[in-house]
Amino acid sequence: MLNHAQPLDLMFQALADPSRRIMVERLSRGPASVSELAQPLSMSLSAVVQHLAVLEASGLVRSEKTGRVRTCRIEPAALQAAEQWLSERRLSWERKLDRLGDFLAAAPDEPSS
Repeated sequence: MLNHAQPLDLMFQALADPSRRIMVERLSRGPASVSELAQPLSMSLSAVVQHLAVLEASGLVRSEKTGRVRTCRIEPAALQAAEQWLSERRLSWERKLDRLGDFLAAAPDEPSS
């Protein structure tokens, strides 16, 4: 599990920014050019490119340049790694809460005062 820590750290750091989450949300609907990603954001094109660099470094986004157009796409495998990590945490807490529920159900009722 420790060997997955750095990629997950980069991914969650990348997703901590609202502008980058907007870009990931847009890319989840399909590939988009940098200018298409910049449209709903109130920032310069160079700022969008910097945000995309963070997303690419995290492994969440891949881009390719054809002529003068850079097209970005989501990297599903990276999202699957995050989903797996979150699912493992959720299952762990569900098991703990189930045990607590079983314990409380088996505990004798306290007499009312």
